[in-house]
Order: sequence, then structure tokens, then C-alpha cells
Amino acid sequence: MLLFAIVLVGRLFFLQIVHGQAYQEMADSQYVTSVSNIYERGSIFFQDRRGQLVSAATLKSGYIISINPSIIENPEEAYEKIQKIIPLDKESFFVKAAKKEDPYEELARRVAEESAFAVRDLEIPGVSIQKEKWRFYPAGKTAAHILGFVGYSGDTLSGRYGLERYYNDILSRANENLYVNFFAEVFSNITDSILKSDNSKEGDLVLTIEYNVQLALEATLAQVMKDWSSESVGGIIINPTDGRVYAMASLPNFDPNLFQKEESLAVFGNPIAENVYEMGSIIKPLTMAAALDTGAVTARTTYNDKGYINLDGYRIANYDGEARGVVSMQEVLNQSLNTGVVFAEQKMGGEAFRSYMEAYGIGKETGIEVPNETKGLTDNLKSGREVEYATASFGQGIAMSPIATARALSTLANGGLLIEPYLVDRIDYKNGGSKKTYPDEGTRVLKKETSEEITRMLVKVVDEALLGGTVALPHYSVAAKTGTAQIADPKQGGYYDDRYLHSFFGYFPAYNPQFLIFLYNVNPKEVRYASQTLTSPFIDITKFLINYYEVPPDR
Repeated sequence: MLLFAIVLVGRLFFLQIVHGQAYQEMADSQYVTSVSNIYERGSIFFQDRRGQLVSAATLKSGYIISINPSIIENPEEAYEKIQKIIPLDKESFFVKAAKKEDPYEELARRVAEESAFAVRDLEIPGVSIQKEKWRFYPAGKTAAHILGFVGYSGDTLSGRYGLERYYNDILSRANENLYVNFFAEVFSNITDSILKSDNSKEGDLVLTIEYNVQLALEATLAQVMKDWSSESVGGIIINPTDGRVYAMASLPNFDPNLFQKEESLAVFGNPIAENVYEMGSIIKPLTMAAALDTGAVTARTTYNDKGYINLDGYRIANYDGEARGVVSMQEVLNQSLNTGVVFAEQKMGGEAFRSYMEAYGIGKETGIEVPNETKGLTDNLKSGREVEYATASFGQGIAMSPIATARALSTLANGGLLIEPYLVDRIDYKNGGSKKTYPDEGTRVLKKETSEEITRMLVKVVDEALLGGTVALPHYSVAAKTGTAQIADPKQGGYYDDRYLHSFFGYFPAYNPQFLIFLYNVNPKEVRYASQTLTSPFIDITKFLINYYEVPPDR
């Protein structure tokens, strides 16, 4: 009995003091609330470039208007009075009012305080207002695939996609399912509620996502999708030296405030981490860097380009089938020659090539904080067939996610380290204190000298070759490469003749990079090459970042 008394006193203290505000809200309205009415959850924040927080996911408050049909004396009069304050469907109201054995029927949810109090002041017997809270995303569709949303899993609200799901244990609150009937709660599950409660992990998330950069990326992608009638588009802006993701987006997207209206669940998945693509020629710099690293070639190494080669009974040709004669490895990148990058792969050897591609992490998860990340498809590299190595060297026959691609390409920019991309800058715990989520420094893949050399080669691509050198920035060194790949036909086998994936990556300032931009464009219409669809968007984003972050010139 003594123990029970002590626990009961403790429980009453918990109810009155710790959760006094929530219970006061119930007492003020004089109604027992449902679980969702006292819903609590941690917040998610974007940042701006100065570190100021911008709300990404929070809670919004409003009221439920409900009736007890057994108490409603005059449904017609009640309807007419309430209808003047909030819109009601007349037929639905009278159907609910006729359920005399049902003590609770909802008329409206998420009603503004002014309107709810006006209904309360009518003092109609059997009409109640109850406070409720719900998840709200102030930026609407912005970063929707990153954030995900909160929805019901059975009778429990929890994160269903994105960071809401990945960090559900951090964002959830212990009292989410506490208040079905708070009087009964005093005398039930007392020890579980008091002795087993642990809210030490509860907190808010502060993201690496820079709000204005995210807006700029999404606006650019939307324009690309409109201009080329694309099936989908996506992009990533990342710091290649430490993995910090400033922006990440794909279209089409959705409004997490209105997720119930989406007809297909497919729109909720995050293509940046969940979809894999054959990336095409943006893989060539990875192959060339590996060959440089082994010493098999230098930028000045030459070969005789005949326009095609035959391997294992297959013909591998340049994009135009044309021969160039004797050309250097620099020209291989400038002109994006398939035969040249195969030459580099063969010079280092298939096994060495496979080892480097694995070290780039293309067949592994990156560890980014999103659910359902997909590994790359790299089985072709295990066949031992020369033709499989050859096609993989220019990005065909192997597939990877956009985020894995961005990570692999970051090794070219950052001195040769495989870093881990991340979306959460820190966790601010409810009980005090913060935890930074910086990943490890990374694993060395390339020599620093190799990274510098491939960067010089990619800067020349921009200065001399990309659209004839017309997009080079006179005061900034930019390293970049385009990619155009046929899309595989899963039904017939082989590749479509008229469906392409366009990709583009670049980083700057090239020799001290702060930003790496990766863009992709799925099946743009009536256009063949990525240089046509993605060069201008890349340059636009680059100029925006230079101005927004006040990046000083480097040349």
C-alpha cells in the first residue's frame, strides 16, 4: 500500500506538473480528448547561410467541432446557427445528428480559434469544441522528398517517409498516446508510465539544407522539366569535402500537407536515393582518374582512335562513330570518346578498374539519412568479361543512385576521399544539449595528386570544349562533365533508341571546391545530348551560389 501511495503521488505530480498545460487545455474545454488532439512531435528546421533556423516541419493548432447526437434537442436550429460560422454539409450533418446512440460525431476539423470559440459561445447543448494539433510543413512542396510526412500506422501517428521516418525515434514524443482518458490513466499502467518513461532521445532536427539554395535548385529543376517535357528531373548540391548537402530535390514531388490526395504511392519515394540509373559519360572522369592513379596513363598519353573497337563479339563506338586519329587523354574527356576511356581502362587492367569502381562506392549505400536507400547494380563488373569492363568504363551496364554518383564524383574534387553525404547538421535534444552529426573524414580512394590532375583536365573541358568554351566563367575555375546514356528497355532487353538519361556534374572553385552540383534529366523530349538540356541550368545554379555565398574569384 505504501508503494502504491508513493507511485500514485508521483503519478499525480506527473499529471499535474509535468503535463499540466495539456491537461489544463482539456479541463478548460471540459471534454475528454482523443489521442491526436494532444499530439506532440519534435520540429525540423532548415538553415540559411548565416545559420538562422527556418521552419521545415512543425505543429499547428486548431479545433474540432463535434456533437453528441443524444443531447442535440433541435438539429435544425443547431445546424442553422453553426452553419453561419463554419460551412457544413447539410445532409452529412443531419445523418450524424440522427445517430442518437452515438455520443460523438465530428462536424469539422482544423477550425480556426476565432470560429471555434464563436461556436462555443452559441452554448448549444451537445455541441463541443476540442483542441487538436497536427503536423504542418510551412514550405509546402519544398524538400518534400527529404522531409517525408507523418501518417497513421495502425492507430499510431509516426513518420512514414523521409527524415520523419528515419528519425522517428528522435521526433516522437512519449506522450503521443497518453491522453485517451486522463482520469483512467491515473489508475492504469502507472509503473510503465513513470518508471519506464525515457524521453532522453527526444529532440528537434536542424538540417544541412539551406532553404534558399533548396528553393533555387527546385525552381531550376522545374524549368528544366517544363522546357524539355521530361519524365522526371533531380539534383544535388553538396560540399564535396565533407558531405554536407545544401540542397537535394527531385520532380515530380508532392505537398506533405496534402499527401492524402496523391493517387500513387510512388511519388513519395525519393529517387535521389531509391532509384538507380546508368549514368553514361559522367562516369568517364572516374575511369580516367583511376587510370591516372595507377600510372597507366597521363593527361598527355595518346592512342589511335578508329571510331570503334570490337570486344567479345560486340562493337563499341564513339557517340558519333567517327574516328579522330591520334588523340590524348585530355581530348578523350574534351570530346567524350568512348573508345578513349576504354583504352584507359585496358591500360590499367580490368581487375584494377573494378577495384577502383568498388572503392568509389558505386555498389554500396552511402549512409545518407533517408529510408530505403538502394545499392548500385554492379554485377557486370564481376563477370570478368572484357566487354563488361569496357562498357562500364563509360557508364553503361552499371547503375547507381544519384546520391551515390555525387559521392563518387566528390572524390575527384576533394583530394581523393570517399566521404559520406548527410542531411542533418545537429540534433537539439528536448532535455538540453545538442549533438553534431558530422560523419567520418572519409576513406582515401585516389592520391591527392591524382585528384588535382583530373581537376585540371575537367577545367579544360569547361574552358575549351563544353559548348565550345562559351560557358566558361572568366574569374572562376569550374570543373565539369556531361553525360548522355540510353535508357534500358526492361521488356525487350537492350536499350531504347529514343529515350535518354541526361546528367551533368561540376564543382567549383575547382582547386578549392565548396560546391559540387549534380543534375539529371530523365527522357527529355526531342533532344539528344545533356549539354543541350543541363549546361545552362548548371551555370545558372553556379552563378547563384557564387553570388549568394559571396565566393571570391580564384583566377
